[in-house]
Formats: sequence, structure tokens, C-alpha cells
Amino acid sequence: MLAGSPATLRPRLARSRTAKDGAHVSDPRVSQAPAALTPVSNVERLRAACGAGLGLFLTGFITQLALGPVDNLVLLVAPMGASSVLLFAVPSSPLAQPWSIIGGNLVAGLVGVTAGMLIPHPYLAAGVAGGVAIGLMLVLRCLHPPSGAVALTAVLGGPAIHALGYQFVLWPVGINSLLLLGCALAYNNLTGRRYPHLAPVAAAPGDPGRAKDRVGFSAADLDAVLKQYGEVMDIDRNALEAILRQAQTRGYLRRTGEITCGDIMTRNVLAVAPETPLRAALDLLRGHHIKALPVTDEKAHVVGIVTQTDLLDKADWGRNGPHIGFARRLKQGLNAGRAPDASVADIMTTPVKSARPDTPIANLIPMMLDAGLHHLPVMDAHLQLVGIVTQTDLIAALFYGNLAGRLAPSRTAS
Repeated sequence: MLAGSPATLRPRLARSRTAKDGAHVSDPRVSQAPAALTPVSNVERLRAACGAGLGLFLTGFITQLALGPVDNLVLLVAPMGASSVLLFAVPSSPLAQPWSIIGGNLVAGLVGVTAGMLIPHPYLAAGVAGGVAIGLMLVLRCLHPPSGAVALTAVLGGPAIHALGYQFVLWPVGINSLLLLGCALAYNNLTGRRYPHLAPVAAAPGDPGRAKDRVGFSAADLDAVLKQYGEVMDIDRNALEAILRQAQTRGYLRRTGEITCGDIMTRNVLAVAPETPLRAALDLLRGHHIKALPVTDEKAHVVGIVTQTDLLDKADWGRNGPHIGFARRLKQGLNAGRAPDASVADIMTTPVKSARPDTPIANLIPMMLDAGLHHLPVMDAHLQLVGIVTQTDLIAALFYGNLAGRLAPSRTAS
């Protein structure tokens, strides 16, 4: 769990420790005061509380409907309350993922029932069940803290639980776990929380999105640091990387000052209409030595962008220049529901990512790197085209902004 925020951090004493590779690393967990949870909004508090309450109610209610009235058996086991905290309050935690709750609870139930049968002393059986369950969950990568309570419930739950034997693993534990998970899947996604957290697809070596790995820290750097700790971190690795990259962007923004798109964009941009012929668009690109043309409607709203790549990849070429071939005409007719007329509308990229004049340039870096963009139209509050930012503009701004930041102290001193 990430702990501490700018509002909650306190002065801490950090000491070094020896990592597995012999290097000394500063241990941020050593402090004078316990780490505090990061503050959350009132809306998030209400969302999590309502979700947990609703999930527990539906789990118990549906279990009762499925099994009917059963004497001397609790249809909703207590560990589900602890599971609901993870699934609804911290759904991004690795400990709250589907395999964690299902695998963890089933493994712990099996271990607990077995320990209760083989070990007559209840407290010894409870200790063995808890320890073995944790070990197996770590091996199977389904660690789920409430599962420790499942193991103890199987041992100390009383005659009604003991009478079930291994059926306890299937019901109520298995049914409760599946129902609570189903509620979490529906509720979290309906309330804007992505669940479960899925690992992103690895980028290909030539993917432009990998450029961010060559600036600042790389994914391999993060993995190496996490490996140094050699212990469970209660935060999703991909969520941690995203947080660190956002912090990196904010730090750059703080150092370079408030340079915005409006400061660096090219104004008086050449634009074309959707019905502009491909040959005319090509002549504009060649005549003005540019590589992209925003496509605007009669109100100057950006509806697309046509680039040299679009002309090369999406148009066929002949003696008279670019035109729309048969295959492209067929595809365009099926997808767009209209016959191609060899205009930029047939090959333009749409929808278009854009920026506002007041957008800090630091925010453009991940946007252009992740999508491999070379040109970014700039639109005003009325969504009308007012400029365009190219990679060249951004590089120049980054260089001179960094240079100005380095020279500022010397100017002040003089």
C-alpha cells in the first residue's frame, strides 16, 4: 500500500540496509512515525463503503436463496467482511485481484479443514493452518489476507463447521467468494474503478511508446528496485509505474516553469477541408515543406489530420499522383457507408488527439511518446484550430527551457 502524501508526510529518519546484491540502499520504510494512508475524497469513501455494504448483503442474500434455509450454519462467513475491504476500498491492490480471493480462500479452507481433522489441539491446529495457508498462497501467488481468517474459521468455527468437512470449502466459502467477487466486478467498473487490474501488453522493441523507457527510469529499473526488496509490496506494479511517471512529469513541470502550448505552437496553420483532393493536399505538403495538414470543417473545427504517412500507406500511387485504389474503395465504402472520391476524407486520421493553448508542454511528453505522435493540433475553448505543435517545437522548448532554468541562478547572482 502506498503510504504518505505531501499532506501527510512527516520528517523521517532513513537508514541504509544491504540489498541482496550487496549494495546499500536507503530504506524509506524506516521512520519515526507509522506511515499513514493517503487521503481520499469523500466521494471515494462513500463509494467504497456503499460497495462493501451492498456486496456483503447480496452475497449473503443470494447464498441463502441458492442453499435455502440451513440449520446451525452461517451462510455468510466472517472473513468475507475483510475481503470486502480489499475488493471495494483498494481494488487496485494485488491482494484484491480475482485470483487472490478465489485461490486464497479455497487454499486456506482446504488447509484449515485438513489441520482441524489431523491435529486435535485447536490452537496448535489454528497456528499450523494459518502458517501453511500463507506459505501456499505465496507459492501460488494468490495472497489474500482475509484467507488467514478462513483457515482459522475452519479450525475454530465450532461443531456446525466441523460437520461439513471439506464441503466447507465449497460452501459457504467458495460460493461467498464467487458472489462477492461478482459484486466487486460489477460495482467497481460501474463506479469508474477499473477492476480487475490487467497487466499491459508488452511494447515491441520498435514501439514509440518505449521511448519513455529511454528517458528517466525504465520498466527494467523499476523491476530491479522491487526485486531488491525481496518482499510483498501491496501495490500493483503497473499502478506504481504510472504514479512514478506522473510524478516525474510534475517534477519536470515544476523545474521548467509554465511553458505552454500557446508559447511554442506554430500559428497561422495551413489546413484543408475534408473534400480537398489528394493531389492538392500533396502539393501543399511539398510546397510548404511540412509533414501534416489538419483537416477542418467550415467552422474551423478539427475533424482529422492527414500526414505524409497517410498518403503513403492509405493511398495508391500512379503517374498522376495519389489516388484511391479498388481495395481501399471497397473498405471505405463498407466502413464509412459512402463511396470514396479521392479526397483527404478518405485517408485522414480521425479522431485526433489535441491540446489547448494553456496545456503545459510537460503534459505533451507522455501524450506524444505513448501514441508516437509527431504533430498535435491546438484548439481553443470553442474547439477551433489555433495552432499546431510538432516534435521540433517540443524539442526546442525543452532544450531552451532547460537552458533557461540552468542560467536563472547565475543571472540572479549577478
